[in-house]
Amino acid sequence: MDNPILWTLISVQVFMGAFDTLVHHEGTERLAWRASQKKELRLHGVRNLFYAVIFLCFGWSEPRGVFTAVLTAILFLEVAITLWDFVEEDLTRRLPGSERINHTLLALNYGAILAQAAPYLWSWAFMSTALVPVSYGWWSVMATVSAVGVGMFGVRDLLAAARTDRLGRGDAAKLVADLRPRQHVLVTGGTGFIGRRLVQSLVAGGHYVTVLARNTKRIDTLTHPVRVIASLDQIDEIERLDAIINLAGEPVANWFWTARKRARIIESRVETTEALHALIRRLQNKPECLINGSAIGWYGLRGNETLTETSEAEPAFVHDVCQAWERAAIKVAQSGVRVVILRIGLVLGVDGGMLSRLLTPFEFCGGGILGTGRQWMSWIELDDMIRVIAFALARQDVNGVVNATAPEPVRNIEFTQSLSQALQRPARLRFPGWLIAGGLGEMGRETMLSGQRVLPMRLQKLGFAFVYPRLTSALCAMTGRKHVEFERSNQKTSSEGRTVAD
Repeated sequence: MDNPILWTLISVQVFMGAFDTLVHHEGTERLAWRASQKKELRLHGVRNLFYAVIFLCFGWSEPRGVFTAVLTAILFLEVAITLWDFVEEDLTRRLPGSERINHTLLALNYGAILAQAAPYLWSWAFMSTALVPVSYGWWSVMATVSAVGVGMFGVRDLLAAARTDRLGRGDAAKLVADLRPRQHVLVTGGTGFIGRRLVQSLVAGGHYVTVLARNTKRIDTLTHPVRVIASLDQIDEIERLDAIINLAGEPVANWFWTARKRARIIESRVETTEALHALIRRLQNKPECLINGSAIGWYGLRGNETLTETSEAEPAFVHDVCQAWERAAIKVAQSGVRVVILRIGLVLGVDGGMLSRLLTPFEFCGGGILGTGRQWMSWIELDDMIRVIAFALARQDVNGVVNATAPEPVRNIEFTQSLSQALQRPARLRFPGWLIAGGLGEMGRETMLSGQRVLPMRLQKLGFAFVYPRLTSALCAMTGRKHVEFERSNQKTSSEGRTVAD
């Protein structure tokens, strides 16, 4: 089957399949960590294993007789599975436009492959049954690499499908159980990582939710029924809002901080907060509370210092962002509204944020320590974050700055070890600080190689109870691993991890 056209088509299929898997399935959609995609993951797993067989067979052999019939059956079973997969995807999730286009091109290209391969399969089918070894040089090598790749993802997808039943988050309504019934809450940033879970919890709790969403493409990710507005001008002055939760802002930990990017990061937060202030001033019935986002970056880069709400700040761009945002929020208090500023740590969940970007590399043994590994990571589990927001809304004695972090921050080396154990994968790589700083600039230095050791002093004094105060139990719940098994394996290396980190 020394046919350059056929091998070119196969190469194109490999490239588009890899793009679909890495960019869509692993990147934007994170299918392996979505409890709703069990059937789709199974279909992907079986199809990928079929692809592994097809690539190896075409790359190193001429299947004849019965073997031809088996290979032909696999080729057409792949078509049937793909059609089934298309139906399943349409029923369970909204596909981005790029994924639909890619699927169409994959289907057309696969048809061309079958058309090119058909004459060879026809002639081989009438020969004596045998698996004749062949080699097509680098084409065979490419086929082998492709087979290994799709085979690994096929096995992983089948394992991921088996764990989906353990990824359920439970009753979202319980996260906001302390709120008075039937509150009308305005949420900005509602289509973001924290915002989606917050909206889901409020809706499940029977509250009326209005979401300010300027990016209409992400509206379908919200739990309904919700009211979606594109501008605060759509809120009439006679409307009654019980509370406002402001989480909107340009992502910070994204690529280089150019001058234009820095300006957008700050302006997106300040302008939205100032617009909310203008809304509050014109409302006839003022909301009782504004919960405004901020971040522990307010404290700057502080090394090993233990930081509470009373600690001072050090210069850094992350501090500049938070300071500008908090100043805009504090002005709202002049309108007689209770203002709570949440300095949020690293929010952990498989649905988004930092952790979701680490899952695929760690699952394929590509995880490792960043820089020295000694930088502190002050974190909070996603549902605990929602509980903190609800706690701040419900308690009228909560105002001012509140650190929204778990009570036990960890160093990067401890985080790496814990995630490695939760996923049952080794994480022996090290990513030098010079490489991160060189590749990502100041963003890498401030958000990945530096950190803050922040404690939630005010929350603890007010009696807030964290469900996940320790990283081990949080990662256990998020990854669907049994807690007892996790703690047992964690104890074997905890003393070594502390020795290195201290």
